[in-house]
Amino acid sequence: MTKEIIQTAAAPQAIGNYSQAIRIGNTAYLSGQIPLHPETLEMEKDIAGQVHQVFRNLLAVAEAAGGSGREIVKLNVYLTDLSHFTMVNDIMALYFQAPYPARAVIGVASLPRAALVEMDAVMVIL
Repeated sequence: MTKEIIQTAAAPQAIGNYSQAIRIGNTAYLSGQIPLHPETLEMEKDIAGQVHQVFRNLLAVAEAAGGSGREIVKLNVYLTDLSHFTMVNDIMALYFQAPYPARAVIGVASLPRAALVEMDAVMVIL
């Protein structure tokens, strides 16, 4: 199988030596997205705005890989404050429908550029 590098201007460009996503066959591995606006590379100050932006970034990369949120089978959420867990659930319901992807929510000490949230995903395109 061929490894395809996925890149889109609809999500922030990689800020390190990695790809936005890699697709092998019908599986795409989406790199972690922080809440940078693709055009300005700025972040909202509030956690809700950051969560929305991360979902928009992640779904833009999913679309560039040939899929959508419906094909995301595994989602990892990294939060600097786990008290935002319920709010993340509420916002996630705006972007995903049942059956929801498998998911982990992990509390971390810090994230790149002082982001409050980061997410990565695995997508299987049927």
